[in-house]
Amino acid sequence: MRILIVEVNWLGDVLFSTPAIKALREKFPDSFIACLAVPRVREVLENNPCVNEIITNDEDGSYRGFWGRMKLAAQLRKKDFDLAIFFHRSFSRALTVYLSGVPRRVGYHTPKRALLLNDALPMPQKDSLHRVDYYLGIVKRLGCGIQDRNYEFFTSRNDDIFIEHFLAEEGIHNEDFLVCLNAGGNWGPKRWPQENFAKLADRLIEEYNAKVVFSGSKEDVGLVKAISGAMAHKPVIAAGKTSLSQLAALFRKVQLVVSADSGPLHIAASVGANLIALFGPTSAPVTGPVGKGAIRVIQKDISCTVPCYDKNCDDNKCMREITVDDVLSEVKKLSIKK
Repeated sequence: MRILIVEVNWLGDVLFSTPAIKALREKFPDSFIACLAVPRVREVLENNPCVNEIITNDEDGSYRGFWGRMKLAAQLRKKDFDLAIFFHRSFSRALTVYLSGVPRRVGYHTPKRALLLNDALPMPQKDSLHRVDYYLGIVKRLGCGIQDRNYEFFTSRNDDIFIEHFLAEEGIHNEDFLVCLNAGGNWGPKRWPQENFAKLADRLIEEYNAKVVFSGSKEDVGLVKAISGAMAHKPVIAAGKTSLSQLAALFRKVQLVVSADSGPLHIAASVGANLIALFGPTSAPVTGPVGKGAIRVIQKDISCTVPCYDKNCDDNKCMREITVDDVLSEVKKLSIKK
C-alpha cells in the first residue's frame, strides 16, 4: 500500500505527528509512506526510518497559487497513492489530493472540506487533546495500535560529529555539567524575559559549575548576544550555528535544557533530553513536551484564560511571574548527574 501523509506546517506539530507515523509503520510494515511537507519542516522528517519519501510542498515557489496546486496534483497522481491521511486541516491541500485521484482520504471533518474526504472523523473539541493524541486519533481509524506516545527526531552520524567538534572547540568536556538554554520562540508572549535568562545562566555557572550554551536560530542571534552581554560570565553561543538536526544532536549531549514552549523545546523532548519547560500563554496539557527524559513544567496561575492566542499581548505577566528561583528549584529537584 502507498500512503501519503499531508503534514502540518510547524516544527513542533510535525514532531507531535511522529508517533502516528510510527503507528502506521507498525500497522503496515511493508507499505510505502510519503510525507507532503513544507520546506521549513522537511529536516524534521529526513532521517525518520518510518518515512520512505518526503515530497516538498513549496507553496511559495513551484506550487504557488492555483496552477501550482494543479502542478502538484499532477505530480501526486503519478505516484499512484492508495491512501491519503490529512494531519493538516487545509482545504486547498485536501482539494489538491482529491484532484490527484487518491481513492481513500482520511482526516478530521471540517465544513469546508467535508466533500473532499471519504473517511471523515468527528473533529475533537478545540484544545481538548494533546496534539500527539490529536494525530494518533486519525490513524486509530485505520486500526493502528498505540504503543508509544513519545515523538522522535532522528539525526545522522555527521550531525553527532559536528556537535562533538563544536563542543570540543568551545572547551567543553564529557565530564562537564552542560546546560542548554533556549531563549527564542516563534511569538513574543511565549518568551521568558531575557534578563531572567542572563541571571539564570550566571547562577547555573556559579552554583552548579555548569557550562551554559545558548541555542537558537539565525533570527535569535541578536537576542542571545544581548543576553550574553548582560551576564557576568561568558556562555557558549550556538545560536545561528546549527541546523535543526545538529541542534537535536546538541540536545542529546546536554544534561538539561531550559526553554519556553517552542520548536526547540520539542526537539529536545524528542531526543530524550531532561527538560524544564516554561509555559505561559500556551497549555501544557495541549502542547507540553512528551519524552523519555525527566520533564518539569513551570506554569503560573494568573487567572488568565489558557491557552491564550493573543500574540499582541504587551503584559506578558504569565511569563514574567516565573522567577529564576522557580527554575533553580526544579533544577535541584531533578538532581541530574553525569
